[in-house]
Amino acid sequence: MAEFWSALVDQAGAFSYLELLGVVAAIAYLLLAIRQNIWCWAFAAISTAIYVYLFIHARLYMESLLNGFYLAMAAYGWYSWTHGSGAKSELAVTSWRWHRHAAAIMLILAGAGLSGWLLETHTDAEFPYTDSLTTWSAIWATFLVARKVLENWWYWLAIDSVSVYLYWSRSLELTALLFIVYLVMIPFGLLSWRRSQLQADVAA
Repeated sequence: MAEFWSALVDQAGAFSYLELLGVVAAIAYLLLAIRQNIWCWAFAAISTAIYVYLFIHARLYMESLLNGFYLAMAAYGWYSWTHGSGAKSELAVTSWRWHRHAAAIMLILAGAGLSGWLLETHTDAEFPYTDSLTTWSAIWATFLVARKVLENWWYWLAIDSVSVYLYWSRSLELTALLFIVYLVMIPFGLLSWRRSQLQADVAA
């Protein structure tokens, strides 16, 4: 633990202001997302634009591509939350049946295997298979957030747990700390969205 905080102090004194800004914007995004506040997508755009650059510098190329995807999804999420299912109404929290998730997980594993192999054989990427697995999983989970699907929180629990190690190993200690904060906040998001879903079901 002492080594962890020492690394944070050292990083704060070095070139980490950009990472710090990305972390602050990312935390603001999750806090607002838990409350289903539309402005979460604005902070998502700020954070992801920063992390596109940071992950290229860390040679986590799939993570950089993922954040480019996040940037596009910030615009889609804003539209989806405000227009619902094509109508001009706020999108409600829903749950999807297990077979959709099973099919998605199979596709995620296949995509991670292929992209991991390509990165391992054609680039200098670090942790190509782990990087690929978290990337493809996060693409799916982000889509679920944009559609307000409750199960997104379970995906993020797994993704963020792996990401803590991934970022720490690439000397992105502030980002690793961000994902530890995410892990603490995820249960609150799950409970908040579940409560919203139950309220909507009662109102219907």
